[in-house]
Amino acid sequence: MSQLLIEGRRCLNGELFVQGAKNSVLPILASTVLCKGECIIHNCPELSDVEVTISILEYLGCRVKREGNTITVNSDGIDKDDVPDFLMREMRSSIIFLGALISRIGKVRLSLPGGCELGPRPIDLHIDALKQMGLKVDESHGFMDCETVGRLIGTNIVLSFPSVGATENIILAAVLANGTTTITNAAREPEICDLAEFLNSCGARISGIGESTIIIEGVDNLFGTEHTVIPDRIAAVSYMCVAAVTSGEIILRNTIYDHIGAIIPIFEEAGCMVTNLGEGILKLEAPERPYANKLIRTMPYPGFPTDAQAPVMAMTTVAFGTSMFVENIFESRYKHVGELMRLGADIKVESKVAIVEGVKCLSGASVTATDLRGGAALVIAALAAEGITEIKGLKYIDRGYENIENNLCNLGAKVKRI
Repeated sequence: MSQLLIEGRRCLNGELFVQGAKNSVLPILASTVLCKGECIIHNCPELSDVEVTISILEYLGCRVKREGNTITVNSDGIDKDDVPDFLMREMRSSIIFLGALISRIGKVRLSLPGGCELGPRPIDLHIDALKQMGLKVDESHGFMDCETVGRLIGTNIVLSFPSVGATENIILAAVLANGTTTITNAAREPEICDLAEFLNSCGARISGIGESTIIIEGVDNLFGTEHTVIPDRIAAVSYMCVAAVTSGEIILRNTIYDHIGAIIPIFEEAGCMVTNLGEGILKLEAPERPYANKLIRTMPYPGFPTDAQAPVMAMTTVAFGTSMFVENIFESRYKHVGELMRLGADIKVESKVAIVEGVKCLSGASVTATDLRGGAALVIAALAAEGITEIKGLKYIDRGYENIENNLCNLGAKVKRI
């Protein structure tokens, strides 16, 4: 089993190119099953979740070719209507194939998806919305057998919560539906916008992109296109935290400043100087030691993203003063806290609230990642710790960070994967 050995307390400086967005490329790849002909997707990061998605596409009968960070998909040969259980268990976002396959072939068999254990993350919103469009679901023996008679029917759907996954599934189901579908209280994340822009370039008719109300006019066919995935905003924030805890200076290329607008004030409050240099280039200059953040609440976009909570918490473990976090999205998103405390962090958790008392220095220890963003938090904390930290559970980190050890070494870190 692989692990990272990190020698901390080194000032990190340099430039990095930010990978393509994990949370964009997965639904975009799934949506290629809707298209006739060839789809060419650029800026696809080399992540284990992307490889699982490719495996699902190939199982379904698609022809998939990867050349560097470009993936080409031709779905004309799809000949299956199920996703194997062992692939569904590999990642939670595999549920996105529900909307895509129902839209393409009218039926699909799925098991419940796997991935990081973040507490209850029900897919009821997905199912209930698609039922309103005519989906019939039989849930038995651990599977969901879903089908529709003819095309799905466009309708008005009101989400009780702006779920990213539910919004994506509805969009994929609606683009080839009969009539117009309106999603009220839709998720507004940049990754939703990226998916919609991709589908529109394939011939879909989606309006209201980036707003809380999205309108999809169903069309008869979609066709292959060429598309470049947006930068990964959470990866960008994670590397900003890396610089902040190591008194470093970092330049990030391939960023979209507006996508991390809710997070910039957090770094400024911590004493970092963040500069938008234009043309997708961002610079962060860190103080000798960051300052505490008084209050951070996770919220749906454009608020502070839940995916950034763990990396930013790692930054606050070595900050001057006391920071408070309120996690409003997932119930079990503080699993990294116990492992951060192994490194010497002073954190108290009560329900949704975590109080972090900054310490002057952490100490290297053996820790284990139990989810993707929590794993990133351990890497960030290890870079600020005295001595050597051993991080296990790399399968989680590899789900969302491309070549993380190489990127850190290029900044001057001492990191080895063994």
